[in-house]
Amino acid sequence: MLSTPVIQHRFADAFPELSVACIPERAPQPELVTLNEPLALELGFSPAWLRSEDGIQFLLGQDAPHAVAQAYAGHQFGQFSPVLGDGRACLLGEITDMHGAQHDIHLKGSGPTKFARGGDGRAALGPMLREFLVSNFLHAVNVPTTRSLAVLTTGHTVQRERVLPAAVLVRVAASHLRIGTFQYAARSPDLLKRITDYAAKLHYPDTVGDPLALLEAVMDAQVRTVAEWMGLGFVHGVMNTDNTTISGETIDFGPCAFLEQHDAYACFSSIDTRGRYRFGNQPGILAWNLARLAESLLPLIDAAAATRLCDSFPHRFIDAYRAVLERKLDGPIPQDFHITGDHTAFFQDIAPLRNPVLIPRNHLVEAAIDQANNGNTEPFCALYASLTTPYDIPAQHPEFMYAAPAGFMETFRTFCGT
Repeated sequence: MLSTPVIQHRFADAFPELSVACIPERAPQPELVTLNEPLALELGFSPAWLRSEDGIQFLLGQDAPHAVAQAYAGHQFGQFSPVLGDGRACLLGEITDMHGAQHDIHLKGSGPTKFARGGDGRAALGPMLREFLVSNFLHAVNVPTTRSLAVLTTGHTVQRERVLPAAVLVRVAASHLRIGTFQYAARSPDLLKRITDYAAKLHYPDTVGDPLALLEAVMDAQVRTVAEWMGLGFVHGVMNTDNTTISGETIDFGPCAFLEQHDAYACFSSIDTRGRYRFGNQPGILAWNLARLAESLLPLIDAAAATRLCDSFPHRFIDAYRAVLERKLDGPIPQDFHITGDHTAFFQDIAPLRNPVLIPRNHLVEAAIDQANNGNTEPFCALYASLTTPYDIPAQHPEFMYAAPAGFMETFRTFCGT
């Protein structure tokens, strides 16, 4: 078990053009709200040490000499921004786990960086707890995702819809390479080639030296992830190109939600006024985002071959989604198949052993967050504990299986938290 973690800085050392030094903000009254102990053990950390004063200082990036904010571009709601970057986040570096795998240790809400664009650089407690819950739930149901190691309050406050406690999320990811990273790198042929080689070696070693094969590998990874979202009834809410990872992991959960009644038009984000990222549009948006990655790689790949690959997306997605449905139905898809009623209960009734009993139902998450904002984290802890075993009936909390109260979903909206 690690008491003094060995942090490496491979990304920052390899890509100074994509890395800007940053200093995580000092926390006057740090307090650990929740710790993912199984993940800590996977990474080789002692949970007891992480709960200690030194461990808390580590989790907050205090005295981290080589923390960096990462540069990237991106299409946000279809509009291109040539420079986005980590405005309120920083990469502490990489750690190698007990099995030799590399993971980014990344802070969200750690204070303003060069990319903050006038923002306070902080995060409210509620959105960080939502990401902690949902990311760890997705992991529990085998959906590729970044994971959350811890949430800590800092003693600061943030002004959002009201004054709220400020918090930091400690995120663990295979990497934070995004389609937006490639969009940013495309301005420099040398940088583009180097980041392409780096991504291939890190995530898809069989594609080293073949950027078209890398594009195909990213497509297949993302297709699998979004097909799983569709099976679960997960609405990401902000599928910008800077929120689409090269690894295929789900990232950035700010305005995410889950379906209650199955509805292809379900859209909960307060800022998605036109429904661009509605539930049923997620596969199409993924195809659009992957086309933007292909465009970024055009200096390295044949345009006609890239077009053929992008044109293959519908067939790849249909095959992946069919496989998800067949697993969830525990058999072939009926000819007249369509999902009706409560999305989660629909599959549970058909194949109870193949589908989670629990999802992070929106009313439960909101209630737990409201209580945590008022200083009571017990409802959050109870919900988190149940969601780590989502295929088991929660004997102590059967209410976690129930749909939202009448009228809740009609007014429910999510917010990105910035």
